[in-house]
Amino acid sequence: MEKRQELYAGKAKSVFATDDSDYVVLSFRDDTSAFDGERIEQLNRKGEVNNKFNAFIMQYLSDAGIPTHFEKLLNANESLVKNMKMIPVECVVRNVASGSLVRRLGVEDGMELTPPVFEFFLKNDALHDPMVNEYHIETFGWAKAEDVTKMKALTFEVNAKLKKLFADAGMILVDYKLEFGLFKGEVILGDEFSPDGCRLWDAQTRKKLDKDRFRQGLGGVIEAYEEVAQRIGVPL
Repeated sequence: MEKRQELYAGKAKSVFATDDSDYVVLSFRDDTSAFDGERIEQLNRKGEVNNKFNAFIMQYLSDAGIPTHFEKLLNANESLVKNMKMIPVECVVRNVASGSLVRRLGVEDGMELTPPVFEFFLKNDALHDPMVNEYHIETFGWAKAEDVTKMKALTFEVNAKLKKLFADAGMILVDYKLEFGLFKGEVILGDEFSPDGCRLWDAQTRKKLDKDRFRQGLGGVIEAYEEVAQRIGVPL
């Protein structure tokens, strides 16, 4: 399959057309950003680690019956994925209180959440990704009601699968965000799942093993990502 022109460049990934309109190339760069792109740095090996990490997770979820956009790894930094129409809403699940939830509600950091908290956020950097609900999504035409229902159901299926995967490797899946899109009318999981878009803590020490290491200036960002990958069996 032939890689063609760049279609889109985000904060950490680029999308390229191919000679088949059903597929695009997802390219993971070494760019690392925080605070809605206000802070951007280059971290060596990040693109490769996240590409391979994402491929492992997406294949794991596909094997569990969850529809995803992932097709195959192409090389160290690129994957072939389905060409979806992305839904501009993030689905967030919180198993443990941390980050913005603590700041917004004043709850205890590290509090276990039973049942998990589910939230929608509009993907809009200029507005700082505001929290929205089903009524906003339907009223403003961001997604159909039945697609929103499917997104929620798939997000909780992902939660059940990945909580166990990480728990078996001695980690807590604190929270994460997922993005979905439509491919030939079907809602499927898109974008990526990597330590860039979730919080992961060591179950014993509560050591942060995710992008908070970058946000909080803790250092060892890629080393932490590689540790997570090694624990769950990602071939790097």
